[in-house]
Amino acid sequence: MNKKELIDFCLSLGPTFADTPFAKMETGQPTVVMRHLKNKKSFAYISEREGRVNVAIKQKPEISIELRDFFVDINPAFHMNKTHWNDVLLGGDVADEQVCKMVEQSYDLIKPKR
Repeated sequence: MNKKELIDFCLSLGPTFADTPFAKMETGQPTVVMRHLKNKKSFAYISEREGRVNVAIKQKPEISIELRDFFVDINPAFHMNKTHWNDVLLGGDVADEQVCKMVEQSYDLIKPKR
């Protein structure tokens, strides 16, 4: 999965949009923040580090720690609450299907409750 495919997948989850709030502060490709359209809460931060795509994803705390123990390419998220957010490097030991499942879970955590 590449960056564009991941962004397209995030946009397919429901009323979402891509935002680049840090573009003025960053050099190179800006971080793309995926947000819910209604409450503006973020569920994925997609960036590039050292030529690899990285996505910060919100998770339930107990799942977050378990995933870090199981996958080499999942670590506490940079500049985020380490209890709730994980960084996932794409193209490593985490299958694309698993990444999509984690993104869906992150989206479910932030979407407005009816």
